[in-house]
Amino acid sequence: MVDFKQILSVSLILFSVIDILGSIPIIINLRKKVGHIQSGKATIVAGILMITFLLVGKSILTLFGIGVEDFAIAGALIIFALGAEMILGIELFKPDPEATASTSASIVPIAFPLIAGAGTLTTILTLKAEFEQINIAIGILLNLIFVFIVLKSTNWLERKLGKTGVDVLRRIFGIILLSIAVKIFKTNAFPLAGG
Repeated sequence: MVDFKQILSVSLILFSVIDILGSIPIIINLRKKVGHIQSGKATIVAGILMITFLLVGKSILTLFGIGVEDFAIAGALIIFALGAEMILGIELFKPDPEATASTSASIVPIAFPLIAGAGTLTTILTLKAEFEQINIAIGILLNLIFVFIVLKSTNWLERKLGKTGVDVLRRIFGIILLSIAVKIFKTNAFPLAGG
């Protein structure tokens, strides 16, 4: 049953977890390295991951003997690497020579873990306990539309911010990413101590 109140709640929760606005400096940074980000491809891959997780997420993890905590820790490590890249100016994510650089960067790390990361996918599993599946699916779709608009606007945003603005933002968000990674790791590696 479609419920607009549920859709609004799910959309707002996912919006804060995906935090695409906070990822703008990372996206700009990646675009500089690879030349172009395929916004449509990144959005579609993230959407497929999120809908798949909504439908069969827990079963897939169980099939591989992976707990939600293990999955979250793997995502935390990727987020930590991204944060380190942004602060230290090093390159950890090297484009796959077999694929075009823009295609590989559009999928990893943009589609996963930036958009459909461990936090987002774990949140989707959690939302299933509280909301109707159809309302979660609509909430995911609304967020993906917004994500696509933001990905398409990074050129314009970069022009507005300027080189110094982007550099400052990149370092600030790098520190925030490291903090988020540490928090996710702590919460899932030491569930009794973290939280």
